Amino acid sequence: MSVLSVSSSPLTRWRKYVAIGDSFTEGMCDPYPLEGGLPGTDDGLQRGWADRLADELSARRVAAGLDKLEYSNLAIRGRKLEPILGAQLPRALDMQPDLISIVGGGNDILRAGSDIDELLNQLEEAVSAAQAAGADVLLATGFKAGGGLAWTRSRTGQFNSGIYTIARRAGVPVMDMWGMRSLYDWRMWAPDRLHLTAEGHRRIHNLALEALGLEPTDRDYDVPLPQLDPLPLVEKVRLEAEWTKEHVAPWIKRRLRGQSSGDGRTEKWPAPTPWPVGARPE
Repeated sequence: MSVLSVSSSPLTRWRKYVAIGDSFTEGMCDPYPLEGGLPGTDDGLQRGWADRLADELSARRVAAGLDKLEYSNLAIRGRKLEPILGAQLPRALDMQPDLISIVGGGNDILRAGSDIDELLNQLEEAVSAAQAAGADVLLATGFKAGGGLAWTRSRTGQFNSGIYTIARRAGVPVMDMWGMRSLYDWRMWAPDRLHLTAEGHRRIHNLALEALGLEPTDRDYDVPLPQLDPLPLVEKVRLEAEWTKEHVAPWIKRRLRGQSSGDGRTEKWPAPTPWPVGARPE
C-alpha cells in the first residue's frame, strides 16, 4: 500500500513534514550522541526513524535544488492514541504540513481493556481530518512481538487489519512493521524489548521511504542479521528474570500509580524548522 493520491512528485510536494505519536516516533532508544539531554531528563535527545526520514527527505530536496524540508516532531513517549489524536493532531494540522505520519496505539494494546474497534474509529477520523487539511498521511502497523509480549499478537493483528482497511479506503501508505523479518531478531531491540535500537530505527526509516514510494537508502534493510547459536536454557531464564525485574515491574508500578513515562515531557521538535537544525551528528 504505497500509492499516494498526489499529482506532483513527493520531493516537490512535501515541503513540511510533521510526525505525531508515542515513544516509537519520539525515537526511543536511539539517542543522538550529544552531551546533556532534554529539560528535566537524563536520557539524552532521541533521534529515531522519523528524524532519520526527515534527514533523508531534506537531503534529497537540497540535492534537487529545493529548499530544505521543514520538520516538526510532536511525539511523546507513553502517549496512548486518544491524547495523540486529541492533542498532537490539532497542533500538527495548524502547522499545515504536506506530509504527516500518524503512528500510535501500541500503548493502548498493552492495556488489555482497550477497545480496538474504537481506536480504529478514532484513527480513521484522524486520517480523514489530515487529508481534508491537505496533508498526505503515513500510517504504520504494530510490531509482531515475541517472548514475554507474545500475548499482544492477537490484539496487534486485529489492530493491523483495521489499519489496512483504513489505508485502503483513504488511499494512504502503510509501513508494514509486522512483516519485517529483520525485526524478529532481539539484537534490533533495546533491553526493555519495547523500543528499537539505533539499527532498528535506521531500518524503519528505510521502510518508511519505500512505503512513501521512494528509493530506500539501503535496499537490504529487511535482510536479517546473521544467525547466532541458540542461547542455553539457563541463560534464557536469567535474561527473562532480569527483564522482568528491570522493565516489567517498573512498568506495572507506573500503571498502578496512574503514571506515564511521558509525564512532564515536552516535544523535542515543537515547531516546523528547516531540517536539519545546524550540524546534526551522524
